[in-house]
Amino acid sequence: MAGAEDGPGQQLELDEDEASCCRWGAQHAGARELAALYSPGKRLQEWCSVILCFSLIAHNLVHLLLLARWEHTPLVIVGVVAGALIADFLSGLVHWGADTWGSVELPIVGKAFIRPFREHHIDPTAITRHDFIETNGDNCLVTLLPLLNMAYKFRTHSPEALEQLYPWECFVFCLTIFGTFTNQIHKWSHTYFGLPRWVTLLQDWHVILPRKHHRIHHVSPHETYFCITTGWLNYPLEKIGFWRRLEDLIQGLTGEKPRADDMKWAQKIK
Repeated sequence: MAGAEDGPGQQLELDEDEASCCRWGAQHAGARELAALYSPGKRLQEWCSVILCFSLIAHNLVHLLLLARWEHTPLVIVGVVAGALIADFLSGLVHWGADTWGSVELPIVGKAFIRPFREHHIDPTAITRHDFIETNGDNCLVTLLPLLNMAYKFRTHSPEALEQLYPWECFVFCLTIFGTFTNQIHKWSHTYFGLPRWVTLLQDWHVILPRKHHRIHHVSPHETYFCITTGWLNYPLEKIGFWRRLEDLIQGLTGEKPRADDMKWAQKIK
């Protein structure tokens, strides 16, 4: 497999003049156009999401620690593993959906949420130039609802009720933590210099998405290994042809071609 980080491994069908103009990375015409669509309004949404999300994480973590009991340990461990697995699957589902379907031209969600996926395939290292807010803003927005629901329970439920709910709330909290940090983990999988030692250890132990593992996805046409939290589910989902079967079903029902918009942006040369 060629060029996983710098550009697609499968060459697009361009004539010689077009091929000489086409460059993968920040100088690619499509990448420049997509990057320019990042707006002040989007930046404000990301800031608000990050501040509110991390405030709720801190609030809920304090309450969980105050309610912790040794007898909860076995179920908490199960909840952590289950949270990681489900977060990994959900990251794959969202990643597959945004990579494969929809368009940047769609109202609201196009520029706000699909645009970064299109940019990422043309310029995979753009994510390494994004700051903490741009990297994590959208994931923080997605996890606000379960975090708010958890905070509401801590304010309104009795200690006895919270005691009964404790293992479940630990599972939900772990799921939201993995979900919140999925794009940060994804960013680390594209970062080859300057990572903290603890991050590279987690990657080497495959607790979070390893760099080598994620390269498989970045071979054009980007149709496999979509799970980007831990990557644990990529191999089994690939073995059963999960994404391919899902794409065939949707294409059969709607007539829409998978990754048509993704390829359109990749072919831009001006």
